[in-house]
Amino acid sequence: MITMRQQARGKFWPHVRAMIWEKAQQLFQEDQARTMGSDFKGITATRKELREGGYFYQAKLIVLRNLWLQKKGLPTTDEEELIKEYSDNVEHAFQGTSY
Repeated sequence: MITMRQQARGKFWPHVRAMIWEKAQQLFQEDQARTMGSDFKGITATRKELREGGYFYQAKLIVLRNLWLQKKGLPTTDEEELIKEYSDNVEHAFQGTSY
C-alpha cells in the first residue's frame, strides 16, 4: 500500500515547477533592475516574496504558455521577441536603400 508521502513523483510537474520558480526570480530581478537603475544589487527574492508580488503567477502563465507553444511547434514568447527584434533591425538597416 502506498501512502501519500511514498507516492511516486511525476516527471512533468517537478520539472515545470522548477522552471516557474526560475522564471519568477528572473521577472523579479528584471523588475528590480528596471526600477532601481544603477542602485540595483541583484537581490534574490524569497518564494514568499515572489508569490506575494505576483511574480510566481506571472511566471506560471509564461512557462505553461511556452511549453504549450513548443508542443504545438510554434515560437515561444522569447523567440517571438527575438524575431521581432531581428525584423526591426533588418528593416532599419535597409531604410534609405533602393533596389
